[in-house]
Amino acid sequence: MISAALLLVLAAEPSVLRLGPPVRAKVERVVTLAPSLTDTVLQLGRGATLVGVSRFDEDPAVATLPRVGGFIDPSVETVVSLKPHLVVVQMSPGNRQAVEKMASLGISVIALPMTSTREVLEAVTVLGAALGAAEKASELVSAIEAVRSRVREAARGRQGPAPRVMLVYGFKPLVVAGPGSFAHELLLDVGAENVAGKAPNAYPVFSLERAVALQPDVVIDCSDSPDGRVETRALVSKPRWVQPKSRALLQPGPSLGAGLLELQAAVLGR
Repeated sequence: MISAALLLVLAAEPSVLRLGPPVRAKVERVVTLAPSLTDTVLQLGRGATLVGVSRFDEDPAVATLPRVGGFIDPSVETVVSLKPHLVVVQMSPGNRQAVEKMASLGISVIALPMTSTREVLEAVTVLGAALGAAEKASELVSAIEAVRSRVREAARGRQGPAPRVMLVYGFKPLVVAGPGSFAHELLLDVGAENVAGKAPNAYPVFSLERAVALQPDVVIDCSDSPDGRVETRALVSKPRWVQPKSRALLQPGPSLGAGLLELQAAVLGR
């Protein structure tokens, strides 16, 4: 899961970065530094290669694996001790020094930007190729694209004004999905208008006053922390509030299709 605090430091690179020595032909030991990356490895059918994950990982499939720190504060010593063939990371200013240190110690690193849907699909493809699961990666990408196509077609057939939606990642501060984020693109897929669509970046911080002034019809509450939720709901009280059933909208990866279907149901009140 990605917390609101982490979203504030995300700074996706313009393309995939490869650091350290070339990735070996057969990768058998993998460390992931974000739940979305762990989920990608699992859905590629390569869960057996995982030897370490972040402290934010909650998937039962990796419950017994060593924790190597957080997204922005990975422990270089712990990672090195696990002797990984590959470390997979979403690069940010907060973790760059640690990740570059791992690479300097002879560890192969792939840094994957996963802010937009295009970057998410590219990440699945790149990781699939690195782990010898290119065919499965292609299947996952095709499945996501098929879901997006169906949802867009359904949206084109609906009449009436587009629902005005605000998708919230955190309340203290109030972090929402803005333009350039995969969530913004998914909102467009379902035929919604993102009230933060003209914000300056993918994860803007709003004041409560601004949230009220934007007059959303629906608030999608994807926050992983209750801090500030009660106060925000008391002030932004007119919209319909929805909390997704899963964390698919928090983890950009192969779960993107499932997250889109949840978003469609939430926006349409199903």
